[in-house]
Amino acid sequence: MSAQPARAYLGIGEVLVRLQDEFPDVSLSKIRFLESEGLIEPARSPSGYRRFDEADVERLRYILTAQRDQYLPLRVIKERLLPSMPEMDGEAGGHAAGPMTRRQLLAAAEIDDGQLAELETFGLIRRLGRVYGPDALQVACAAAALGRFGVQPRHLRAVKAAVEREMSFIEQVVAPTLRQRNPEAREQAGRTAREIAELTMRLHGALIEAALAEAGFPGDCLGPPGAGYGNPAGGASA
Repeated sequence: MSAQPARAYLGIGEVLVRLQDEFPDVSLSKIRFLESEGLIEPARSPSGYRRFDEADVERLRYILTAQRDQYLPLRVIKERLLPSMPEMDGEAGGHAAGPMTRRQLLAAAEIDDGQLAELETFGLIRRLGRVYGPDALQVACAAAALGRFGVQPRHLRAVKAAVEREMSFIEQVVAPTLRQRNPEAREQAGRTAREIAELTMRLHGALIEAALAEAGFPGDCLGPPGAGYGNPAGGASA
């Protein structure tokens, strides 16, 4: 007897199993909610059952990653998915977005003018001329998510101060290379600075995880930088 050909589609339960290891909070109701919001459009069988292909699964993976790691509201994710799904590469960390006006930033981050003004007051977001740089949206969304736990922008000054100390450390490391004063040296210094920054973020995550364990807080590992904060942006966590 010849083997049956592999199906070209998956049922919703099979999609859930495929994604749960990477996204433990995902559920059938979450997938249905994303469909109701127009972020995914699985095909339907004649009897009405959802049929997901590999492109649908990758689209779901992109949406869930953008929510978890970038704190993006569903409206922003939907805009980025049109007309086609962006690649989940090195630009997925929030640097793919271009400069934004104040109104665009407020709408994308789903915050009000007072919240943005407070973030600017404490130096967490800086305007570049009349627009905001690509990192402003990520900062605004993260701050808004933390605000749901009662964390205010003034409480984040310690985070900003820690970043400034780490940046000072990185500058000291690459300073000898920069003293060579040639384009090749500057490019090498840039690559070294980013590599050191990535390693310090990994170290920071490991130390935070160790501190949480020592304090007796149960839970899974935080994972990569930016992960492990549940579903703070847009939509239900059903």
